[in-house]
Amino acid sequence: MILDHLLARAAARLAAAGSPSARLDAEVLLCHALGVDRTWLYTWGDREAPTVERARFEALVAARAQGQPIAYLTGEREFWGLALATSPHTLIPRPDTECLVEAALARAARTEGRLLDLGTGTGAIALAFASERPGWSVLGVDIRPEAVDLARHNAARHGIANAAFGESDWFAVLVDGQRFDLIVSNPPYIAADDPHLAWGDVRFEPHSALVAADGGLSDLCHLVREAGRYLLPGGWLMLEHGREQAEKVRGVLEAAGYVEVDSRVDLGGHPRVSQGRRVDDGTGGKRP
Repeated sequence: MILDHLLARAAARLAAAGSPSARLDAEVLLCHALGVDRTWLYTWGDREAPTVERARFEALVAARAQGQPIAYLTGEREFWGLALATSPHTLIPRPDTECLVEAALARAARTEGRLLDLGTGTGAIALAFASERPGWSVLGVDIRPEAVDLARHNAARHGIANAAFGESDWFAVLVDGQRFDLIVSNPPYIAADDPHLAWGDVRFEPHSALVAADGGLSDLCHLVREAGRYLLPGGWLMLEHGREQAEKVRGVLEAAGYVEVDSRVDLGGHPRVSQGRRVDDGTGGKRP
């Protein structure tokens, strides 16, 4: 069977299985099975499909038809122009999270500084920021050792030397006096009863990285309460959250004494990141 026909058959199967991007899925999986890029596929689609690669591709298509995420099947996802290795131990980096990187870069005008990324996962946020601000020192932490290993692998893969990664339950391994100019996080923020958990890629992603108590707000509130101890005076806390949580997160930031509190929208125009600046009032960013 020639590649074009194999591709068309796979796309039809994925469409029937409910994939909203069946043709693209099929192309990405075929390129992965063949070890080529999509330009090659468009150029040489009239070639015969090699037997071994065809079997590999058909196994990938079968897994995708069952709902397995493309990023886990290929072991890779692009974020901020960086090809990042992925794993079922971490969330899949998403384009909307680039909004958090943009927010951090906007507050990093100086050539040097320190950024902390909490719940770093693949290291996507930390590495995107570090690649744009080579004079900054970036630390990413995650409670899962598999995530830390993956983030370190991604840093080495791209030669990003100003980003380091370690294992920590949020701020647990940090010591008093360890301060940062910027603290960023994409924490769990989905409510346990959210119906979206039954759809799409999230069915296969780690539950602990998605779901938080108190309607999805518990981890967000915890980070707001604790972050002031680790921010330099005038430093910024920036949090990704659900599109309907912005008002509540801003309220929590304001109640904790942060100023210049606002939200930024994602690619779909939904409030996705809320941020606030620590007040230099001697209370660790919190008002009495």
